Amino acid sequence: MESLKGQTRGEDLFDQVSAVIENAKLPWSKLVNVTTDGSPNLTGKNVGLLRRIQNKVKDENPDQDVIFLHCIIHQESLCKSVLQLNHVVNPVVKLVNFIRARGLQHRQFIAFLEETDADHQDLLYHSRVRWLSLGKVFQRVWELKEEIVLFLEQLGKADEFPELSNKRWICDFAFATDVFSHLNELNTKLQGKDQFVHDMYANVKAFKSKLAIFSRQILNKSFTHFPTLATLKEAGAKVKKYSESLDALHGEFCRRFSDFDKIDKSLQLVAYPLSQDPETAPEELQLELIDLQSDPVLKGKFNCLKLNDFYASLSKAAFPRLRQTAQKILALFGSTYVCEQTFSIMNINKASHRSSGTAKIRRRNNPPPAPVNILGTDVDVVESYKYLGVH
Repeated sequence: MESLKGQTRGEDLFDQVSAVIENAKLPWSKLVNVTTDGSPNLTGKNVGLLRRIQNKVKDENPDQDVIFLHCIIHQESLCKSVLQLNHVVNPVVKLVNFIRARGLQHRQFIAFLEETDADHQDLLYHSRVRWLSLGKVFQRVWELKEEIVLFLEQLGKADEFPELSNKRWICDFAFATDVFSHLNELNTKLQGKDQFVHDMYANVKAFKSKLAIFSRQILNKSFTHFPTLATLKEAGAKVKKYSESLDALHGEFCRRFSDFDKIDKSLQLVAYPLSQDPETAPEELQLELIDLQSDPVLKGKFNCLKLNDFYASLSKAAFPRLRQTAQKILALFGSTYVCEQTFSIMNINKASHRSSGTAKIRRRNNPPPAPVNILGTDVDVVESYKYLGVH
């Protein structure tokens, strides 16, 4: 890991990357993949880091094409912005922070929930550094909305949150609660180490199919997969709007994941070689694929070994091209999860070791919310949830 001082232009990044690769004596000609978060200094067509890397690799090996990918989890988060739900997100965030940010008020709210025998004893904390918790926050606020209204009336603050008495807004709130729940479920499936690209992209493709079903069902006033929205009789009047929102989300998923669509055939071939039609496979792999599918011993190995172990077990002499293709595909990074997690741990360690005694006492008496990382696990704190389109 290297740190950059000063500017972070494409040429600055390339110089640093180049120095690291050359110091480690790694051959540029064997570089197969770079996965980024899509920032301009990385992806610029003419002077970005990726363009410079591709040119360098081509100089070393004209036949080598580097596969550039945009982090799957990052793109999934960016897709949310097309939902245009700022008018729902902002009041909910404001409401939660209003209750949680004031110590006395927060204690009064907890006592109020205990007195009313509410299903939950507190609101989940949410701020702009915890955007991935939004789905859970929405669900909790929805379940406590009646108690929240009564509490605000006791404080004389109900006028500051007029949305809570607006039936049209409540309907949008219910829709957002269900949509964010589905998106959080997808995000959870995309998290974690040791996931191959084809596994992650399969979850994305499945979600796109679900969105198409959601849109059709809502348009027909079927709310099977939107249980929160189903509780409101006003939902029937807004089905066209919600169906269009889901169609827009589906379109955004299709647009943003076009780079994965381009390599999907290769992903499928490596992930499921026994079910591939040799005639539709690349010509240089056809004969090896036929030999593989005709060998009962190898079929047995495929069913009982991990995918990378299976390809490692193949004979180099009998399956040279298939092994090479598998090595390239299985080496792809579908997300920047490992990098984000590393930065998270560094930030936490840095903060804990450099804090003064006073700061430690303050944290002990008033501990901050558990940190989360950009991928949704309790590891890191991100600076914004701009990927939701909220600023």
